[in-house]
Amino acid sequence: MKLISWNVNGLRACLGKGFLAAVKQLNPEVVCLQEIKMQKGQAEIDLPGYTQFWNSAVKKGYSGTAVFSRKKPLTERYGIGIPKHDQEGRVITLEWKNVTLVNVYTPNARQELVRLDYRMEWEDAFRAYLQQLDRVKPIIVCGDLNVAHNEIDLRHPEANRKNPGFTDQERGKMTELLNIGLADTFRVLYPDVEGAYTWWSFRSNARSNNTGWRIDYFLVSQRLLPKVTDAVIYPKILGSDHCPIGLELVES
Repeated sequence: MKLISWNVNGLRACLGKGFLAAVKQLNPEVVCLQEIKMQKGQAEIDLPGYTQFWNSAVKKGYSGTAVFSRKKPLTERYGIGIPKHDQEGRVITLEWKNVTLVNVYTPNARQELVRLDYRMEWEDAFRAYLQQLDRVKPIIVCGDLNVAHNEIDLRHPEANRKNPGFTDQERGKMTELLNIGLADTFRVLYPDVEGAYTWWSFRSNARSNNTGWRIDYFLVSQRLLPKVTDAVIYPKILGSDHCPIGLELVES
């Protein structure tokens, strides 16, 4: 089974930059998208064979998530069941027989960390939500988590120590998330690989210079790790300031 996660930074824009060709090239069973910035029906998504699941923000043109899946889920859920946290379309949960998938777009702390306090509230609520799911069956969590967990996960760690996405508070919450029994699949398989990034600023030729951050993840329950065969980053696929990432695993 192959899954893809991609922050598309506006799906309508990404459609004009090769989105459909990229999905057809990768040919996954499941495509998880973040920051779609649109409502269902605002653009035609020509992907035959995929059922579409949408969770758009109340505020139009902002945030939002979507999942396109060839596998029909047993259940679908939108948000985490807390109204304060469910206005921005940040979570879609699909349950299958042996695994539950959670597609997430974590709030950004923003410049000058103006939203850091809210981010901390979100982190605690989201972690509790995942713990509930994981008690029932193994989970796969994917998406833009808006944090580079360790120094190896960004090009210039010292210069970004107090910047959004690399504060001690955000990194600490990522550690807490992993400590509930989740594994960062890419780092499990490739613990020492440097220069493996998933997001690059539009400024200063960051992408061509590979001055990036790894802030997009596939996390899985520890007990699901034996089924994981690969975790992939696709930096050559354009269309967004993020690139797609992939997870491959053996279905039971």
